[in-house]
Amino acid sequence: MAVKVYERILDLFEAEGINTLFGIPDPNFVHLFHLADERGWNVVSPHHEESAGFMAEAVSRMTGKAALCIGTLGPGVANLAGAMMCAKVENSPVIFLGGQRARITEQRVRRGRIQFVKQSGLFEPSVKYAASIEYADQTDEIIREGLRKALNGTPGPVYIEYPSHVIQEELDVPAPLPPERYRLVGQTAGQDRVDAAADLVRQAKQPILLVGHGVHTARAGASVKALADLMACPVIQTSGGTSFIEGLEDRTFPYGFSPSAVDAVVKSDLCLAIGTELGEPVHYGRGRHWVAGEDERKWILVEQDPTAIGVNRPIDVPLVGDLRAIVPQLAEALKNTPRTATPELAQWIEQDASRLAELAENAPSGSTPVHPARLVVEATKDFPADGILVRDGGATTIFGWTYTQCKPHDVIWNQNFGHLGTGLPYAVGASVADGGKRPVLMITGDSSFQFQIAELETAARLSLPLVCVVAVDYAWGLEVGVYKRTFGQGSRETAVHWSKDTRLDKVAEGFGCYGEYVETDAEIAPAIKRAFASGKPGVIHVAVDPKANSEEMPSYDEFRTWYAEGMQ
Repeated sequence: MAVKVYERILDLFEAEGINTLFGIPDPNFVHLFHLADERGWNVVSPHHEESAGFMAEAVSRMTGKAALCIGTLGPGVANLAGAMMCAKVENSPVIFLGGQRARITEQRVRRGRIQFVKQSGLFEPSVKYAASIEYADQTDEIIREGLRKALNGTPGPVYIEYPSHVIQEELDVPAPLPPERYRLVGQTAGQDRVDAAADLVRQAKQPILLVGHGVHTARAGASVKALADLMACPVIQTSGGTSFIEGLEDRTFPYGFSPSAVDAVVKSDLCLAIGTELGEPVHYGRGRHWVAGEDERKWILVEQDPTAIGVNRPIDVPLVGDLRAIVPQLAEALKNTPRTATPELAQWIEQDASRLAELAENAPSGSTPVHPARLVVEATKDFPADGILVRDGGATTIFGWTYTQCKPHDVIWNQNFGHLGTGLPYAVGASVADGGKRPVLMITGDSSFQFQIAELETAARLSLPLVCVVAVDYAWGLEVGVYKRTFGQGSRETAVHWSKDTRLDKVAEGFGCYGEYVETDAEIAPAIKRAFASGKPGVIHVAVDPKANSEEMPSYDEFRTWYAEGMQ
């Protein structure tokens, strides 16, 4: 069967269930974009290639599959760099496909070539695999190798490019094989290891489940729910794993930001960690809240990458393999000996529910501009049960950890890389992956929102059910706080403020979205409802108290310990 290279690339991705691409078409890719659209793909063209990368990353988080992002040669690929690095640190399997002008292996000494740089070598440190399709007959092997690298072990991004002349070449190849299981979903742990882990669970008096980002990107919530029911224990969220598992909402507590979580960690004699690297935000599982009881506490870690075992802390029983296979395997081993919940579990549930209610009641209200804590309470108190929550920003996100009143099953945020400006592209990508069925609420700060603000037009063009609630203090709020803590009140705050004439609601209207300006907390929830009812993507510009935003961030001292402060 004779096909063009660009046709074969689409065939190979289609065989793996991938039918969405993000990117800006140019001469390198117009044939591929045109054919993808003819075949019924979701072809989404944003206004910046970095946005395209974040949109694709959101798709991978929502589907558990690899996602596809495209950038043209030279500057287009350069614009992908930030999204590549974010995907690497966030363990997101995104395929970045780039154009190129010439075969890299050919030696040229010419100067002044247009839009040319040896791209692959620049990106190798930021991806799991980098390759160039320099000859048409390499297409299958390189695309398949890229998928294997992206999805096996710890997931992550790959970069593949091809010279512009290759895309039009023909291949004589058979139809792609049925979908290959590049990710070893069936990779179980040895039964002896599972039995050893099950014995530790049976012996434990106060076990906890530590659930990270990987559980949600693997879409493994149902199996973790079954295991948690058998263990009858609290679920502790890492800061990256803030999506709630359906049926476990009441006994899921955020590590470090909930007294119930801290008490459960301190009293635990067994921690079963799933979908987490045990990194700095959980103090490597050995510092701060873990110090008490360290000598008696046992550890079970479900981990795909065998080289990660025992690096950040010793592990008593490592279960190496895909959590989507291992968690059911462990549940099967425990099904005849379910645990009975200890009295502390009910106490922790009641304590955490009371905490949220008190926060909602006591968040400062009635002020103009709005206190950022009250903004979060008002924006989240009526959040739809089936909604998708997207976070972005510095101070705004910190207020969100403490004051959010909803417990959504899908939360999109990048914790490990801490990349600002991801929120709007994440929201677009998540909604595209969802088919635009569920409401998407993004809560962000004005600093972060302006990074990729042009993607409001993309959201409007796609008619996505997306509302952005923007806390506006006309400044880099987190950095203003740093200036104050570093140099004292009244010190010069260099390069962190901008014009108070900025009106993000008007910007939204200019892009064809719904916009509304809010100055009081009583207006926030009604404004959100009006925005969703408008049938357009919406932006709610909420003027917030800049002093409170920079000086009153809750649990800021806890947040600072993520940077290994307090570790011995």
